[in-house]
Amino acid sequence: MEKLFDTDKRVKLGVWGLGRGGNLANYTKIMNVDLVAGCDIHPHMREKFAKDVPGAFVTADEDEFLAQDFDAVLIATYFKDHAKHTIKALNAGKHVMCEVTSFYTPAEGVAVVEAVEKSGKIYNLLENYPFTRQNMYIRKLYQEGFFGDFMYAEGSYLHECRSLCYAYNVSGGLPVEPGWHVHSWRSCFNTLYYNTHSLGPLMHITGLRPVQVSAIPCEVSMPGYLGEKNGRMCPSMVRMSNGGLLRNLMGAGTSDRHRELCLWGTKACVENSDFEMQMRLGACGAGMRLKMNPKWEAMASVAEKTGHCGGDFWELYYFIREILTGEKSYWDIYNASDVTLAGIMAVRSQEKGGVLVDVPDFRSKEDRDKYRNDHGSYAEEFHPEHIFPEDHDPAITGNFTKIMTKLYPLYSGKGLPMLHMACDGMRVYDDIANNDGRILVIAKVGQLVRELPEIAEACREAQKIADAYPDSLPGKMLYGVLSTLDLDWIFDIEGTRAKLYKWLAERKPEA
Repeated sequence: MEKLFDTDKRVKLGVWGLGRGGNLANYTKIMNVDLVAGCDIHPHMREKFAKDVPGAFVTADEDEFLAQDFDAVLIATYFKDHAKHTIKALNAGKHVMCEVTSFYTPAEGVAVVEAVEKSGKIYNLLENYPFTRQNMYIRKLYQEGFFGDFMYAEGSYLHECRSLCYAYNVSGGLPVEPGWHVHSWRSCFNTLYYNTHSLGPLMHITGLRPVQVSAIPCEVSMPGYLGEKNGRMCPSMVRMSNGGLLRNLMGAGTSDRHRELCLWGTKACVENSDFEMQMRLGACGAGMRLKMNPKWEAMASVAEKTGHCGGDFWELYYFIREILTGEKSYWDIYNASDVTLAGIMAVRSQEKGGVLVDVPDFRSKEDRDKYRNDHGSYAEEFHPEHIFPEDHDPAITGNFTKIMTKLYPLYSGKGLPMLHMACDGMRVYDDIANNDGRILVIAKVGQLVRELPEIAEACREAQKIADAYPDSLPGKMLYGVLSTLDLDWIFDIEGTRAKLYKWLAERKPEA
């Protein structure tokens, strides 16, 4: 393995938030890092960490955790706690790398910036998408002047994670407990806040900062989300510091786009997606189009083995490098504040119907003073722990998140998504362009034959909860989900299976 740092010095690391944090910490094994402590409020997270990291100190008590002897802390706690936990860790004398985003309100942002400055400690934002192989390649060319001046870009991070409203992002999607609660922030979250995966790469590539933002509200939601404003597409238009524009797209839709960036410069254009990269050369609209295969400049054998297309490696690498050598990384507290504030101000623009809102620069004391007491945030529609009436029956409501994880399982292609894949695939089967697509549909129909009884049972249980609490948020949401389904067709298990078998017998893909 390549030697990452030309030093024998090591960094003792603690992890606060052992779900995503525990996953990230696995990559520290290839660096000059000793993982010595973990903290999480959930017992199953602590048990897994203790098993994965024998000998590490593990606790649910944050004060006990921060009192341990380590140099730096990886904060991957709940979104709205990031500022509070960052300040507490800095005050305990720790370097901090914090999951996105850095804070939830402008006043928190001022407090975090000034806590970092006062502490003299290193702060890095754990934003990984700028460090994919493709985005690092684009950055190198941009910095060399290849694309000319930045004009316009379209960045997307669409992640339809409805299942994460009801399940923890571990062990295949354990239902949130107790079952009458939902996830502390994902369930009631305006995704304009979560803009770093789409705006972050452009900032890193160009070195520009966001200065203004406008976000027109979308008023159509996907079924399966609690509340009227969740499960929507959340586009914003961001003006960058050179006058160029970014269409920044977050939210939930019927096609995820995790790593999409199209960038137009005055000399060249690049279009990058999950599937391929193309460049348009010639400094004109009808220039030569080329498919590209970018390479890592360094440490490819290490980076390519880590998550998020190598981004997880680089974000950790740059943080540890700064601690060991002093060489600055991009995601310091000021760039972290820029990307975080762009999301906060997009939410404010959306709440006002799409007006243009300035993005403050917290490098400036004058800007900080303007927002020092600004505690405003998105007005949430409900509290995640109070979605049923106070006098609810836990014998009924305790099954809610279990049922939701059956209807919308985590990343498994089962439940209602699988049902829609099979049924909608049958409708367009004869128009599918290639044999591979027809084979996929046939496989999903076969899966539906096997799993129809489980889907039918989950729908019956959902109906019971909705009938028991029809005026509650879960009741209204479940009725909305069930109204999109042909329940008679689903509940007629044997009759429906016979029809599916007949359809399968009549369709054979080409050899």
